[in-house]
Amino acid sequence: MLHVFFVLFVVLGGFLALWRSAVAWFHIPAVLWGAAIEFFGWICPLTHLEFMLRQRGGGAVYDQRTGFIEHYIVPILYPAALTRKMKVCFGMTLLMVNIAVYLILWQKIKQAGSSRGE
Repeated sequence: MLHVFFVLFVVLGGFLALWRSAVAWFHIPAVLWGAAIEFFGWICPLTHLEFMLRQRGGGAVYDQRTGFIEHYIVPILYPAALTRKMKVCFGMTLLMVNIAVYLILWQKIKQAGSSRGE
């Protein structure tokens, strides 16, 4: 479940930052990490942690050559195999959505500062 929440935080955490700007201090590094995982084709360290915890708990372990997204998310969204081009598109979409969210947050902070006379 930790892995699911981390992925959701990476994808949607910018909206939390609009609500509480302090969240940005945790979200921006998570987004950069998530995008790097997609751009460079790395397997997230949380995947290795998940495998270890599943083994210790006696649970089934899926193919370790794939990651969490490929195993759980891609079969739901895309029936075909995940391609390199798709991963780069995921990374770009992740960055573009979050850049837009943080531009809105920046404007919100800027307007709050100007309304206080700063």
